[in-house]
Amino acid sequence: MNFRRLRRFEPAFAALLLIGLLNACSQRDDTAATAQAEAQAAAAATAKRTAGLLDLYRKQTQAGDDAAAVDTGRAIAKMSVGSAAAQEVQQTLPAIEQRLRDQTEKARLASLWNYQVAPMAGGTQSTASIFSNQRIGGEPVRLVLRRHTQWGQSVFLYGGRFICKATCTLPATFDGKPVPVRGFLPPTGEPSIMIQDDKGFIAALMKAKKIVIPVVLQESGRPRELSYDVGGYDATKWAPLPGANAKKKN
Repeated sequence: MNFRRLRRFEPAFAALLLIGLLNACSQRDDTAATAQAEAQAAAAATAKRTAGLLDLYRKQTQAGDDAAAVDTGRAIAKMSVGSAAAQEVQQTLPAIEQRLRDQTEKARLASLWNYQVAPMAGGTQSTASIFSNQRIGGEPVRLVLRRHTQWGQSVFLYGGRFICKATCTLPATFDGKPVPVRGFLPPTGEPSIMIQDDKGFIAALMKAKKIVIPVVLQESGRPRELSYDVGGYDATKWAPLPGANAKKKN
């Protein structure tokens, strides 16, 4: 091997190696600069979008559009964690979320009630009714407030064959507080049980959120609890009728 010839090429190899190292460093610098520029551009875009969302959030809050404000506020909190915009949103968002939950629950409770005015047995009846949370024989039991032009006002459970001899006491609770309710079966044999003190029952219902009424059914002979989420009752939707203000005695 001619070592003298190899030594003549050593400077050239060294120069090529140096050029390669310089190119590699330059490429790394370019890559780092590109990544930094992209990160800055992304941060700027996020900041611009966040600013737009924050302005929208403020307008939605002022307008009282809670559902939209909650969606926008959550987007800001997720997009810009720890930012000034996120901190501003967190000062008001929890209260708006709670208000929205309250509004949603209020609407749910109101939707449980059904109000109707219709012809009934030679007269006209106005009813406010709600289904029980439990089912008997596959069907819930309705709690019905009724005004009838011929029969007056009454309250009853409808949708089961109940056991009640003459009159019976139903150990009901209103928001957990015991309120015994006297009941009786209708002489006409409908699958219902009538509440004796309709006025007292309605007065207590208007102050309650939940009523639980234990009843005894003929098919089982065992007590069953019927619960009603009555907090959405709206007395203004239960239409009054002429001659239906007082229950007529048979």
